[in-house]
Amino acid sequence: MAVEPPRRLALLGGGFSTDDDGLLDDWVLARARASRPKVCFVPTASGDAPAYIEQFRTAFGDRPACEPSVLHLFRRDLDDDALRSFLLAQDVVYVGGGNTANLLAVWRTHGVDRLLREAYGHGTLLCGISAGANCWAEGSHTDSFGPLRCLPDGLGLLPGSVCPHYDSEPGRRPSYRAAVAAGRLASGWAVEDGAGVLFADGLPTEAVTRARGAGVYRVEPVGGGGVSERALPCRLLGASL
Repeated sequence: MAVEPPRRLALLGGGFSTDDDGLLDDWVLARARASRPKVCFVPTASGDAPAYIEQFRTAFGDRPACEPSVLHLFRRDLDDDALRSFLLAQDVVYVGGGNTANLLAVWRTHGVDRLLREAYGHGTLLCGISAGANCWAEGSHTDSFGPLRCLPDGLGLLPGSVCPHYDSEPGRRPSYRAAVAAGRLASGWAVEDGAGVLFADGLPTEAVTRARGAGVYRVEPVGGGGVSERALPCRLLGASL
């Protein structure tokens, strides 16, 4: 009987677009199912911004241990069958930051949401930063509409909610805590810049950080309108160097 592969995804608080050391990206690549993984960057949330795509090509094109590619949806050139074949052939799908609400709308228009669910079930590692982290959960804390607000929408591959930039953007932490306390967002995961967390079948299996003090937190409501905030143990990347 065939064994089902684990369904894995990673939330990133950094990567090629924000960090110079490449530690979080190297960590992701090392967790792919292939020794030389095919890595597809999906820049939908930024409107397929050319500068963002160039950053990815520069960062991953220099890595001999992977095969990078980019999925363009604003100038799509793949038909439905080719799009499915392309995404299911990837070992890692790396989603960039930008506008979470717009990303979800465009994906659904092109059927990418369904294809990513299928890839996830087949063992492709899904990951991303900011909007690229928000999209995998049932809901998220986002500035897609200007001011910070709750978005009770996502692919739902990760139960609960996600809040990126937990330590670096004014208002993120108190606003997310208030949303979870009030039930506007489900219990979830808050990721500080510089940290990352890997999930298998919806459960955290590893948390890492490239910067001392940056972390990942489980945020849950408690009685009396408060929340509990539990830090996951994080391994410091590059600590042996």
